[in-house]
Amino acid sequence: MNILGFDHIVLCVKNVEETLEFYERVLGMQRREERPGKWSLHFGSNKISLQDVQSSPDLAKRTVPGSGNFCVLTNTPIAEVVEQLRSMNVEIVEGPAEKAGAVGRILSVYFRDPDLNLVEVSNRL
Repeated sequence: MNILGFDHIVLCVKNVEETLEFYERVLGMQRREERPGKWSLHFGSNKISLQDVQSSPDLAKRTVPGSGNFCVLTNTPIAEVVEQLRSMNVEIVEGPAEKAGAVGRILSVYFRDPDLNLVEVSNRL
């Protein structure tokens, strides 16, 4: 098997509308209704599918809100990201700090979404 990369990730959420609003406002992602009642967030060529905890399919019943932890890359300098987060009253839980990314060093800042998923926003160094 030759894995090429990610197609999408899924976040289990308590309130789909609140999650859509948060990611649109804070990270500039775009909502898309893939089919009636099934929402996702898009940025670049990437997608985060949202799974409503109240209507999770049997396959995903053990997935719970707040268990997500992921990193997105930006070309906006991290100092500006920090300023933007603070201006929107988003609490920074760690950073800026240097970390090891998929292809090298990154400078990251961490915060939580409405379900307490850990979101990392990073610059490649």
